[in-house]
Amino acid sequence: LNRIKASGLKLRFCTNETQATREKFVKKLQGMGFDISVAEVTAPAPAACRILKERSLRPHLLVHNDLVPEFAEIDKANPNCVVIGDAAENFTYANLNEAFRVLIGMEKPVLISLGRGRYYKETDGLKLDVGAYMKALEYACDVQAEVVGKPAKAFFESALAEMGVPPQEAIMIGDDIVNDVGGAQRCGMRALQVRTGKYRPCDENHPHVKPDAYVNNLAEAVDVILQQL
Repeated sequence: LNRIKASGLKLRFCTNETQATREKFVKKLQGMGFDISVAEVTAPAPAACRILKERSLRPHLLVHNDLVPEFAEIDKANPNCVVIGDAAENFTYANLNEAFRVLIGMEKPVLISLGRGRYYKETDGLKLDVGAYMKALEYACDVQAEVVGKPAKAFFESALAEMGVPPQEAIMIGDDIVNDVGGAQRCGMRALQVRTGKYRPCDENHPHVKPDAYVNNLAEAVDVILQQL
C-alpha cells in the first residue's frame, strides 16, 4: 500500500465489512501495519445511512451489535424498512423472525441489505454471510432486497466519485469473483483476482466472470499495476 501511495495513485478500500464501525475496522488494519485512514474506506453502513435519510426511512436493524453506532443519528422509531447486515451470532431464529414480521406487515416491504455475500473466510474456516439470510427474507416476504455494498454499481461509483476517477482508469483488486471482480467490471473498471482469502480454484471456471488477470497475492497485484505506469 505504501508503494501505491508513493507512486501518486489514488487508493480506496471498498469493503463489505458490517461487523464493525469503520473506526474499529481501520484500527484493526492499522494494528496489522497498514497505513489506512477512515476517510479512505467506502463501507455499506454509511452509504445505507445516506439512503435512509434521503428517503425518510426508519430502519428495523438486523445487524451486528458492533455496527449499531454507525446508525446512531438515524430515527429507528416505528420502522418502515428493514436493514440487514452480517449479524453473525445475532442471526438467531427469533431475530430473523422479528425482521420477517416487520417486513411482512408492510404494504410495500423495503429490505435493504448491506452486501449480498454468500460466505467469507475467517481463521477458523468459512462462515455464512448476509446474502443467505437476505435470500430467506426475500423468499418469505416476496420482496427484492436493495443491496448497498459490493457488487452494487452505485457502491463502486461512490468510491470512484470520492477519488474523482473515471471507471476506465481504475482497477479493483479482490478475492471475491462475483462481488469484487464481477461488480467492478460491470461498473466499467478492470479487476484483478487474488488467489488468497476466500479464493477457490473453481473460481477460475466461473461461467460469467473472467478477471482481467489473476495474481497470487496483493504484493503481486501492486507489481502488475506499477509496471503499467
